[in-house]
Amino acid sequence: MYIRGDHAELVVGGRLDVRSAADARTVLHSAVDDGAGDLVLDLSELDSWDATGLGVIMGAHRRAGRCGRRLVLRRVPPQMQRLLVATRLHRILAIEGGIGLESLPRV
Repeated sequence: MYIRGDHAELVVGGRLDVRSAADARTVLHSAVDDGAGDLVLDLSELDSWDATGLGVIMGAHRRAGRCGRRLVLRRVPPQMQRLLVATRLHRILAIEGGIGLESLPRV
């Protein structure tokens, strides 16, 4: 897992899972604390995430809200969009362009 960028936009790549959660949490929390306005997470390079990784994203979302910021997900891969829909988190998280429910394959 890698995260590159600044306090306004971060690109997250690789696997966001139990092994990388602590490092990701540290980077995301620092970005939230050090910036202002929207914090954009570009997930286009993210290969996969598990429940722990999704928990890190939700934790950053809550922290951003407490800091008067908004966490915005950009370019969410289709398989991760399906997970957001299945968990109904697409209703809570800000997703740039939304999720095209009709274009997602049924499972």
